[in-house]
Amino acid sequence: QVQLVESGGGLVQPGGSLRLSCTGSGLSFSNYAMNWHRRTPGKGRELVAAITRAGGSAIYADSVKGRFTVSRDNAENTIYLQMNDLKPEDTAVYFCQAVDGSLVYWGQGTQVTVSS
Repeated sequence: QVQLVESGGGLVQPGGSLRLSCTGSGLSFSNYAMNWHRRTPGKGRELVAAITRAGGSAIYADSVKGRFTVSRDNAENTIYLQMNDLKPEDTAVYFCQAVDGSLVYWGQGTQVTVSS
């Protein structure tokens, strides 16, 4: 059974930082491209960052470029999302996603709230 488990969310003040983690089990982790999405009631779902299988390349949504960094450790079956200079508009549920062709798996999500 494939599982993706996110952690690291919470409440942070504007300008603060958080690091999200997503650990996978039951899959050949290094075969999967990994993505971070977020969902808000008003905006729907947004692709925040994506990283290739070996971690050599990543892309970011314009809204987070220069503030967020995605990385992965295939030995630990884990990806990370380092989020700096957080803004209230970053408030969302953050999900990780594993993709290998037609195989797609999602985590359960972790809430990030940016508020003073």
